[in-house]
Amino acid sequence: MSQAEAIVQIIIEVGPPHYLVLGAILFSLGVLGFLVRSNVIVLLMCVELMINGAGVTFIAFCRQMGSLEGQIFVLFAMVIAAVEIAVGLSIIVLVFRGRATLDADEMEVLKW
Repeated sequence: MSQAEAIVQIIIEVGPPHYLVLGAILFSLGVLGFLVRSNVIVLLMCVELMINGAGVTFIAFCRQMGSLEGQIFVLFAMVIAAVEIAVGLSIIVLVFRGRATLDADEMEVLKW
């Protein structure tokens, strides 16, 4: 067996457990980043990582069960996450204009 055939065999053997581990890693990195960092834009990116990790896990379970409803649900969740980020970034821009900082610790109250 050549090296190329071995690589193809490894790629073919990727199954649901691998996707579940990937989803768990993405979600864990998002939680860790959200708890450790204080920049608001990084916090939004960490929320996106958590949503994507949950989506990968959900897709893996639905694929194993042969269901398309889960993929449609994840598609709607991705659309809602994109809208959430757009609204969040617009709020961040407005707060940055008034306070000139993106540090979450200094944005305790959303008063102008």
